[in-house]
Amino acid sequence: MNSYPKPALELVSRMADAAAADPARAMAFQGAPGCNSHRAALEYDSHALPLPCFSFEDALDAVKEGRAERAIIPIENSQHGRVADIHFLLPESGLSIVGEHFMAIHHALMALPHADGSTGPFSAAYSHPQGLGQSRHYLRERGIVPMAYADTAGAAALVRELGDTGACAIAPRLAAELYDLQIVEENVEDAANNTTRFVVLAREPLDPFALKGEKAMTTFIFEVKNIAAALYKALGGFATNGVNMTKLESYQIGASFAATTFYADIEGAPGDPRVDSALQELAFHCKYVRPLGTYRQARARG
Repeated sequence: MNSYPKPALELVSRMADAAAADPARAMAFQGAPGCNSHRAALEYDSHALPLPCFSFEDALDAVKEGRAERAIIPIENSQHGRVADIHFLLPESGLSIVGEHFMAIHHALMALPHADGSTGPFSAAYSHPQGLGQSRHYLRERGIVPMAYADTAGAAALVRELGDTGACAIAPRLAAELYDLQIVEENVEDAANNTTRFVVLAREPLDPFALKGEKAMTTFIFEVKNIAAALYKALGGFATNGVNMTKLESYQIGASFAATTFYADIEGAPGDPRVDSALQELAFHCKYVRPLGTYRQARARG
């Protein structure tokens, strides 16, 4: 908690106390109060008690330790790609994906006003690397130096703490309200359709059979055998069974660089004969296949 800027600490403490009193309603998120993950938690479940956590690992630990029933983590952004290293964090956590949420992301430039009420000029803008990346053209055109911070709302709290009128933050509008900053300009993101996908994590997975008749997504990781054309053969079952793979990313574990692990999302759920057949064929060509969760589809693909 002490890693947050001072203006955020009282809010963090108050929200943590509320979550501790009713952990069944608590939803952990990474960031200071007022960040996009805070907004996402309230959008996903208006009855949830958002629990701020300084890092993604802290948010996952809150669920593992029973301090929160669920966590909501940003996984990818339409403009700036992968957000969290969920590929590494989720398998290690032992948690399961039980839901997804898409949220439009709108950034505001906010700052402390001068004594006369004016703002700027600004030499530096603080925000999460995603916020900076999603507004990089805006900042470059104005000659403002991007400065990475742990999260967007924490950056707003930092600007308040610094008391520097030459510094600004890129954060959600809610952060300006919470930390008493003046909004200089709204919608400073470079794309109007800027959207982030979040996943919701819990200790227990959803039963895929409980989703029968509903549009579902299934997420898993796998490592193919180290032989020629293994990936081509492993993925062939999805094509022949008509299963739509909406995401496939590769990443390395360890320093050998001898084997690649893949993270994938498909439409459908185990129990569907097409999905079962595709996963069986995948497993035949892999060292392992590890499911990370089956959950309701929040937005149609394709």
